[in-house]
Amino acid sequence: MDTAPIRPALLTPLTLRGVTLPNRLVVAPMCQYSVTDGLVGDYHLVHLGRFALGGFGLVLVEATAVTADGRISHGDVGLWSDAHVPGLARVVDFLHASGARAGVQLAHAGGKASSLRPWDGTGPVTEESARPGEQPWPTVSASAVPVGPGWPEPHALTVEEMAGIRDAFAAATRRALAAGFDVVEVHAAHGYLLNQFLSPLTNRREDGYGGSPEARMRFPLEVVEAVRAAWPEDRPLFVRVSSVDGSSDGVTLEDTVAFARELAARGVDVVDTSGGGLGGGWQHPVGYGYQVPFAARVRAEAGVATMAVGLIVDARQAEAVVAGGSADLVAVAREAQDDPNFAVHAARELTAGYDAYPVQAGPRLAARDRLLTTLGPWTGPDPVQTTGPS
Repeated sequence: MDTAPIRPALLTPLTLRGVTLPNRLVVAPMCQYSVTDGLVGDYHLVHLGRFALGGFGLVLVEATAVTADGRISHGDVGLWSDAHVPGLARVVDFLHASGARAGVQLAHAGGKASSLRPWDGTGPVTEESARPGEQPWPTVSASAVPVGPGWPEPHALTVEEMAGIRDAFAAATRRALAAGFDVVEVHAAHGYLLNQFLSPLTNRREDGYGGSPEARMRFPLEVVEAVRAAWPEDRPLFVRVSSVDGSSDGVTLEDTVAFARELAARGVDVVDTSGGGLGGGWQHPVGYGYQVPFAARVRAEAGVATMAVGLIVDARQAEAVVAGGSADLVAVAREAQDDPNFAVHAARELTAGYDAYPVQAGPRLAARDRLLTTLGPWTGPDPVQTTGPS
């Protein structure tokens, strides 16, 4: 009789095309606004590398601009030139050496470009608020509709300009391959350019790229097709979506399920189901795992693997998401920033062991636990508390 313990679903591998993720925990893309001219250096090596050492199966690099004017801010990472490849390759090499798989999110901010870094304020850069040498630049979008109050009116892209951005996504994808990434994610969420095409709040076009939900998804699908064509067949493609806009008169979950079906038909392997970014503040329920139902519904109705996000803060909660069939992957962002070892801590909690830890740490921590078991808890206030012969 086999008495081997059942491995928690969260800790099982997942094979997508020719890439196997060692577990289901993912570090979501988190903008750091901390580079110059899009070039990553030591900060990103340490920032991202610590998550691999912390046991995450996949680490996604933040929104990485496919054109210079597609950056969210002056501090954003880029892949619009070959000069960006070596720095990212260095990060990828470390992630691989530490047991993780490496992914990059490709993005164009559209009408949300030329923004302030969060610690400098909110909203667009202005002549008055700009740092020295960091002037604002003109923005573009599906239509000449500001993304919100206080934002400038963007230039409505022509079809020819859209083709240029589509080609920039494909070129950035080829550079991601040169850097050694295992996964590419297309950013179609959070109010950025592709979301601006998908949403009726910002897409007022009267040509074949606006109007019906099918027409609004046309350009994002063209971008996805171009990326899939540039990305090897043996490597998985993710797309991050805003499952709903912030307000109820924008993108609906029904729209997103339909979009996800089209994505799956075009070779997308995972739909990363986030939410919000347009339509003002979040006007939907908020709580622990509040966006997990989006992942569950897309998975069930579109027949595509999903990644769940949104206030997933506990190992047992993450395990329930995967074991219960709501999603195939769980991505955390702020939780990873607060605890870069979230993944190995989750494994320890779910298995009561240290096997998921790096070999440099796991055996020593296990030995320490055995010692602590003999000592009992420290009760204080005296810092010295010993047992045995005096």
